Amino acid sequence: FIDRVLRGLVLDFPGLKIVLEHATTENAVAFVRDTPQIAATITVHHLMINRNALFQGGLQPHAYCLPIAKRERHRLALRRAATSGEACFFLGTDTAPHPMTAKEKSCGCAGIFTAANALELYATVFEEDGALEHFETFAALNGARFYGLPVNEGTVTLEKGTCPVPETVAVAGTGDMIRPFRAGESLGWRLAE
Repeated sequence: FIDRVLRGLVLDFPGLKIVLEHATTENAVAFVRDTPQIAATITVHHLMINRNALFQGGLQPHAYCLPIAKRERHRLALRRAATSGEACFFLGTDTAPHPMTAKEKSCGCAGIFTAANALELYATVFEEDGALEHFETFAALNGARFYGLPVNEGTVTLEKGTCPVPETVAVAGTGDMIRPFRAGESLGWRLAE
C-alpha cells in the first residue's frame, strides 16, 4: 500500500495531512518518519503481540485482526516508535467488539476488542519500555496537534494497581458475549477513582 498508493498520494497532494491508520510494520514507521505530512496511529495489541499469538496453544480467533499482527521485528519497531515521543505517532485503539459467536467460527470477524482497557494496556507497554514520560504525548497530545485541533481539557488518571480483565463482557440486550484483549489477566495499571 505504501509503495503502490501512499507515495503517489503524497506526491500528488503535498499539502494534504494523511494518517496511516494502524501502522503495523517497520517499513510504515520509517515512511512516516521520513514524510512530514504523514502521521500514524498504533494499536496497543500490535505493540503487545506478534503473528505467533494467532497459534499459541492452537488457533486463537481472538488474536485475529486486520491488519494482521506481523513478525516480532515489526512489533519491536512499533514499540520504539510509540514510546519515542515523536509527534508523528499517536494512539489508535481497535474498538472491535465482535461477539464471540462471530469470532469463533470459520471465516470469523477480524478485530481485537481493546477499548475496555486500552489506556491500561498502553501504560503497561510504556512502563515496560521505560518511557512513561512519553505516554501522555502519545495518548493525548500528538493526534490533536497533528490535526491542528485544541488539546482536550479533560483528563483521566491512571495509577499503579491491579486491574483484572474480565473473561467476557456482555452485549446489552443480545445475550452475546465479547472476549476482551488479555481476558482473564490482571494488568498493573488501572483508572484512578
